[in-house]
Amino acid sequence: MAVIDVYNLQKEKISQMDLNEKIFQMPVKNHLLHQVVVSQLANRRSGTSSTKGRSEVSRSGRKLWRQKGTGRARVGDAGSPTRRGGGVVFGPKPRKYVSKIPKKIGKIALCMALSDKFQSERLFVLSDFDLPKVQTKDFVRVMKTFDIGKVLIVTEQKNENLEKSSRNVPWVKVMRCEGINVYDVLNHEHLLLVKSTIPKIEEALLS
Repeated sequence: MAVIDVYNLQKEKISQMDLNEKIFQMPVKNHLLHQVVVSQLANRRSGTSSTKGRSEVSRSGRKLWRQKGTGRARVGDAGSPTRRGGGVVFGPKPRKYVSKIPKKIGKIALCMALSDKFQSERLFVLSDFDLPKVQTKDFVRVMKTFDIGKVLIVTEQKNENLEKSSRNVPWVKVMRCEGINVYDVLNHEHLLLVKSTIPKIEEALLS
């Protein structure tokens, strides 16, 4: 079993805990992580961009002037894409960007992302993250104690003091363990887990 230190908010080591090797010591395969991250980001796209083509714009279909004899270039109707207010050629239309991956692949990729944080010593485990009150200054002081920058904090349940204290800090994201995902783990330099979340994460990934 992999072993990791458990700290309090003053970064004092208070105990150790075992981590499941199948999750936190899995060999990392970059191509698999890339596949899952691309799928996640594609699924977040709304796909609502839309333009009007030549047949959809509100313009007359009448030829603007006769073909010959005016000394001017020949033209079609006012909806021509070459004219201001005309239709758009090959413009975007609403579409779905959804890219599905098997659940098994998603779980394996999340194990790899967690393994990467553990093996590179960018994973911290806290006994709890109970702030006495909503105070951004107190939260930032804790982050400076751990000397970490862009960080993802994962809690077991709603922690109002933590969420409100950190919401104005742009390099911090707080989420509950049910929402942990590959992109957010990789997109943050450090990962901070509350101790009680680890059994739930392991149970979800090994089921």
